[in-house]
Amino acid sequence: MNILHIIASVDPADGGPIEGIIRQWQGLDDQLNGEIVSLDPPDAPFLVNFPLKTHALGVRPYKKRSRSKLSRFGYTPLFVPWLREHADDYDLIVVNGLWSYASVGAARVLPRLNVPYVVYPHGMLDPWFRRTYPIKHALKQVLWWLFEGRLLHHAFSALFTTQEEMALAEGQFHGHHYQGRVVNYGTIDPPRKTNAQFAAFRAQVPELGNRPYILFLGRIHPKKGCDLLIRAWAALSDDLEELDLVIAGPDQTGLAKNLQLLAAQLGIDKRVHWPGMLTGAAKWGAFRGAEAFILPSHQENFGIAVAEALACGTPVLISDKVNIWREIKGDHAGLVASDDQAGVEHLLRDFLSMDAEAKLAMRNAARKCFSSRFDLSSSAGDAFKNLIASAKKAA
Repeated sequence: MNILHIIASVDPADGGPIEGIIRQWQGLDDQLNGEIVSLDPPDAPFLVNFPLKTHALGVRPYKKRSRSKLSRFGYTPLFVPWLREHADDYDLIVVNGLWSYASVGAARVLPRLNVPYVVYPHGMLDPWFRRTYPIKHALKQVLWWLFEGRLLHHAFSALFTTQEEMALAEGQFHGHHYQGRVVNYGTIDPPRKTNAQFAAFRAQVPELGNRPYILFLGRIHPKKGCDLLIRAWAALSDDLEELDLVIAGPDQTGLAKNLQLLAAQLGIDKRVHWPGMLTGAAKWGAFRGAEAFILPSHQENFGIAVAEALACGTPVLISDKVNIWREIKGDHAGLVASDDQAGVEHLLRDFLSMDAEAKLAMRNAARKCFSSRFDLSSSAGDAFKNLIASAKKAA
């Protein structure tokens, strides 16, 4: 069975969606063959050792984080002709994300073919974006009428990673109804724990030394609530004197400089560390060595980094805007609070108040939560096979 993933970019700095694709395919059996088509230029450096076969159809030379709006949209004249020619080679096509030429081009081609396809919105229909960027939302409504809504309307299904994501998406745009379903989502078991992982992480943050730390790992973006985290850390600095804060991840918007200035203004810059994007052994060492993982997002349809932290047996401290918060709270795998400074202070204060026995119990609960809910090692293949069978039956 051949499956094609359509995505704007396979750049790992883009976070959850491409990481989810990679992890899913690492857990599949030999009966499924996965390929990707992206809008990346073929000379993009992150394609050199990329683990999945990728058809990179961009025509512009690679330029890191171009400020051109057309470049960010991802337009390439090669994509639509390629998709028309090759779509029939696949048993299922998976469109990942909205609001780029990947989804617009897919909308121009897929509804006219007999190849079954599904669409992962990946949180891009969340009302947070409508409230935060109302002008952009108006422009997206036009795209919805012309392309995106039609793409979802003709899809076998729109796939949501949680019931909450599906409920929040309902009614965000006018016209073009679609059939939604919630599917299992998550990651696979990380590599086994080794001392080399811890050493690789500490080498990336030499100023941390051997101090214990709480970890944020993800894109440095306004929706992630890093400003709340820094302000809360400063407000509780006396209580947190035995801990440092590590904020790891790619900075795609230049926000990190402002956050670093904020930390300096609040007098905690010596205890906040910025190693940039962590991958491989350093990433797993960061997760496994952390006292806790924290994600105070204003919007998060799933949070693949949350699942990765759980897989490492690391407690998670998250906002109630991370759509798997009910599962985390119900399994006692972490703590949950509101996405404001008071909420982040509440998370930190409550975690600090736990004794060693309670923290160990939460670590064990975190691992069990991952194993029972978010481990795709044995279920990803069956999920894709069931989608293909159901789509063909419905055709």
